[in-house]
Amino acid sequence: MVRDGYFYGVGCLAVAVAVGSFTGVWALSVIPLLLAAFFLWFFRDPEREIPTEPGAIVSPGDGRVTETVRIQTPAGERQRISIFLSVFNVHVNRAPIAGTYASVRYQKGKYLNAMNPASAEQNEQTIATLRGEGTEVTFKVIAGLLARRIVFFHHEGDTVERGQRVGLIKFGSRVDVILPVEAALRVKVGDRVKGGISILASMEGR
Repeated sequence: MVRDGYFYGVGCLAVAVAVGSFTGVWALSVIPLLLAAFFLWFFRDPEREIPTEPGAIVSPGDGRVTETVRIQTPAGERQRISIFLSVFNVHVNRAPIAGTYASVRYQKGKYLNAMNPASAEQNEQTIATLRGEGTEVTFKVIAGLLARRIVFFHHEGDTVERGQRVGLIKFGSRVDVILPVEAALRVKVGDRVKGGISILASMEGR
C-alpha cells in the first residue's frame, strides 16, 4: 500500500473513534469508517510481474485506452496512446521502458475532465521523457477533474527499470504515452490495461 493510504485511512479511523466517543452515538462513525476503508483500498499498490520481452513498452498506469492517434510534435510525427484512470483503478504509475530520464517537467494547469482531449495540454501534469532500450518514450501524468495532486519520484538524469514505480496520481486522472511512429501498437481503444504488465507497443524488429 502507498504510504498516503495509511495517512488518510488512520486519520478517518481517528475521526470515527472521536465522533463515537464524544457523542456516544457510534452510528455517526459509519461515514468516517467507510471513508477509511475506501482510502485503504484506493491506495493499494499490488506487486506486478513485469514483462521481459525485448522492445516492449508497458503501460505506465491502470485504466482504459481512450485514444490511439498520430500526432505532430516539434521532433516530428509520433504516436500517442491515452489511458483514463477512474477512481476504481490503481493509481501508482510505472516506467514504460528501462532508461534514463532525459527530462522531467512539471506544468501547472487546469483540472478539466480527463476524458476531455483538451486536458492533455491544459491540465496540471508532469511530463517525463525516458531514453533507453534503443528508443525514446515520453509519458504525461495528467491531473483530472478530481485529481488534485501528482506525486513523481524522479528527476532528470535518474535511471529506472521497466515497470519500476515512478509516482502516484490521487483520485482519477489520465496518462498519455508518446511513442515513436514506428512502434507496433498492441492495444486499441476500449482495452483495459494494467501498469507495468500490459504491453502497449513493441519496438522489437522495427
